[in-house]
Amino acid sequence: MERKYNDLIGDILESTGDRDNVKGKGKALSKSYMKRDVYQNFQKVARDSGFLPHWLKLQQEIAELISNCKTDKDVEYINEKIKKYNTICPAPFQKGMITLGNIEKAKENW
Repeated sequence: MERKYNDLIGDILESTGDRDNVKGKGKALSKSYMKRDVYQNFQKVARDSGFLPHWLKLQQEIAELISNCKTDKDVEYINEKIKKYNTICPAPFQKGMITLGNIEKAKENW
């Protein structure tokens, strides 16, 4: 290993060739930036850039599928998506399976 540290963002910029075209390059960091840890800063930059984690994209997809759900086959497909969602989202955001009987409640929850 050549470096004594990991520079994930630097590696990404290096691979894309945009290392010299970074917005704010050469400017001082804000005081609020220094108060957050690396992960919190990454989250803010990603959010400001329009990045959505995969589980949030999946959540939006499931909500749309639920609003158009009409058959048992639709419910089975949606429940497979929910299982996948529950494996990748943070634990407090996990949700239960749906049925045709609780579809209206599911529309409110998703």
